[in-house]
Amino acid sequence: MTHDPQWFAGIDWASEAHQVCLVDINGKVVGERSFAHGGAGLEELCRWLASMTQAVPAIIAVAIEVPHGPIVDTLLERGFQVYSVNPKQLDRFRDRFTVAGAKDDRRDARVLGDSLRTDRHCFRSLRAEEALVVELRQWTRIAEELKQERIRLTNRMREQLWRYYPQMLEIGQDLGAEWFLELWAAAPTPAKGARLGEARIERILKRHRIRRITAAEAVAILRKTPLVLVPGVVEAASAHIRTLLPRLKLVNRQLKDADQHLDAVCAKLEGDGADPAGQTSEQRDVTILRSSPGLGRTVLATLLGEAPEPLRRRDYHALRSLSGAAPVTRRSGKQCVVLMRQACNIRLRNAVYHWARVAIQHDQLSRRRYDELRKRGHSHGRALRGVADRLLAMICAMLRNGTLYDPDYAINHLAA
Repeated sequence: MTHDPQWFAGIDWASEAHQVCLVDINGKVVGERSFAHGGAGLEELCRWLASMTQAVPAIIAVAIEVPHGPIVDTLLERGFQVYSVNPKQLDRFRDRFTVAGAKDDRRDARVLGDSLRTDRHCFRSLRAEEALVVELRQWTRIAEELKQERIRLTNRMREQLWRYYPQMLEIGQDLGAEWFLELWAAAPTPAKGARLGEARIERILKRHRIRRITAAEAVAILRKTPLVLVPGVVEAASAHIRTLLPRLKLVNRQLKDADQHLDAVCAKLEGDGADPAGQTSEQRDVTILRSSPGLGRTVLATLLGEAPEPLRRRDYHALRSLSGAAPVTRRSGKQCVVLMRQACNIRLRNAVYHWARVAIQHDQLSRRRYDELRKRGHSHGRALRGVADRLLAMICAMLRNGTLYDPDYAINHLAA
């Protein structure tokens, strides 16, 4: 149960020290102090708030810019009410206290505390998440970082192959695939590629179950006329790629491990396939989300990790704003401009984008919605955001009703 706060604190966080300002319900500054970052400093912060107010943590509200981190975790663990605010909103609140543009840590801490007292509806209430949700969120971010690292390494590899060995670029598009790395190791130069036998290539393709290209086609490509280069270029470029191979193989293994962890955590959230009748609400939510068209492992994990609170509340408007599916309208006089929302969770926006992209390939209703938006003259990205908006509304309705996805729901509903 959430109590109405009687005391308000603002924390201007930093890497080494955090400035805190405490105000009462009338807006009077009760105390200001700086605390070092660390276990002892954050423990002293909690004790100081309790001693200055002589109140229980449940009626002390704390405002901070970041919605996560050790400060937020410590305060939530101690029972304080914690609220976060967008830095841009904080900048607007700062104009109440100074129109000259002055800015310092003490003023920002006071702006946070006093704005929470007067405009609490503009802040987002935070709560301690379940351990599995925290773990799931971290694994999704690890997988995203590994994919970005893989893209960087393959781009460097592509640049070097274009420099001295363009035949290899015709064999495969995914330069970081294990079979491609093994094939390059067998023929790292055009001279060795021209001598590579069809039987060895066949063994490599068969070992990795590659059917998009045959060994005969690969041999024909590798034996094309090579580039004429000055001495030393082939040796330098192949040496560069040789340094990339161990890192690419390591990233591939780590990505596979990350995917396995994501599956394992999602299975724990779902109850390891327990009977739906005996599932808890959280486990049932995962089962319902899995039934949605186009919702794979990565998108499901990102939704559960990045937007657990809106999903728990079945808040469609919060979900569409947080994921960037809701447009921004700027209307003034006779002018009206509708723009793409930029202030959103980037990870969630990317996940929802790919969710809609896959959904139009497997779901007729999503495809129909996409085609209608394209006929109106909307771009591909705008049409996908429209599809994503519909999908978010759909999963909120499914979660509220506790039903799985049914592509014939509209027909059955009208018939009933």
